[in-house]
Amino acid sequence: MLSLWFLQPKKKRKDKMQIKQINPGTETVYGTLNVLVSGYDMTLVEHYSQYVHNLCNRLKIKVDESYALPTKTTELILVQEQGTKIHVDSVLKTHKRVVQVSDLSSTLAPVFLEVLLRNQPEGVELLVKEHTEEQFQARLKRRPELEGLIAKIS
Repeated sequence: MLSLWFLQPKKKRKDKMQIKQINPGTETVYGTLNVLVSGYDMTLVEHYSQYVHNLCNRLKIKVDESYALPTKTTELILVQEQGTKIHVDSVLKTHKRVVQVSDLSSTLAPVFLEVLLRNQPEGVELLVKEHTEEQFQARLKRRPELEGLIAKIS
């Protein structure tokens, strides 16, 4: 069998992510909103963010994108009263998912939020905020060594 590997298109390199124009909204329509779902149980957070995404699709709310934010790890340390020993008691990992919606009408917003709150599982935190440039930058992984090299060059 003849292989035509040279006819296959070359893979494109991923370009840097560009920030999109932030939609401020009007009096009757909200602009770009971030629905932030966070919690300690990854499966609950993931399933609830899928539920939010599916609900938006059913209610014909435009979903711009859906993504995960970096996981934050917190160590709880136990110190004995009259000792110098420190024990790591537990490690908590906070998982965050964002569903970005736009053009949500002001008449549909209370219904949408009521349904989300009624079906919110225990241990999952829900936060709805306007999208800002800082939130866009928060989803990107910081690389301090690269930033240091760029600062040296310029």
